Amino acid sequence: MVESRTEATDIVGSVPRLEVLKALGDNTRYAIYLELARSPRPVATAEIAESLRLHPNTVRPHLERMRDVGLLIVEVDARGEVGRPQHRYSLSNEAPSLGLEPPTMPLLAELMTRVAALAGAGPLEAVEVGRGQGAAIARRYREAPSCLEALVTELERLGFDPAVGEGYDAETAVVAFAHCPYRPLAEAHPELVCALHQGVVEGFVATMGDASVAEFCNLAHRTPCQVAISPR
Repeated sequence: MVESRTEATDIVGSVPRLEVLKALGDNTRYAIYLELARSPRPVATAEIAESLRLHPNTVRPHLERMRDVGLLIVEVDARGEVGRPQHRYSLSNEAPSLGLEPPTMPLLAELMTRVAALAGAGPLEAVEVGRGQGAAIARRYREAPSCLEALVTELERLGFDPAVGEGYDAETAVVAFAHCPYRPLAEAHPELVCALHQGVVEGFVATMGDASVAEFCNLAHRTPCQVAISPR
């Protein structure tokens, strides 16, 4: 006996197609979905509400609806208000990208990383390449009030979800990377990917001129991924 085709098998990834269409058929939900699809990192309810000029209470049920049908995943961020951890949302692996993410770019990044590894490139070469890129990026922030503020803004733009805390002395600031947009590649090739990131940060800070990198910790360290910045 041949089973009839059902909603459970008519799917995008593992998300039922009919449920996807119902969930995204609402204009507000679709706008929220686009915000999440375009973001390089998980996004909090308040951020979505601010971006779309909606009240957070309006956004929350839409997020829950999309999560219920498997379009979104949620992370609990303990850095939220005391007693009220923030929920941060991102697209699930099974959710359709709607053409917003070029599928060739992650593949190209992976292939280029493999080529670099096979060619014998190591951390020193990766750091040097990263420093050049970091210096170029820093030139866009010539009017920024400080290196720290500019660095946090750029890390936010890149999707690292930076969090600033106090360092080992009163003048040092520690910027933690709460989210790594390169994590799959970084875990496979930390000697290249983490070194590139370190170089970008060092080149950025050196070009800004009013601070220096006191310490950079990546996946190879026991300390969580972060950078310590000291004023010059």
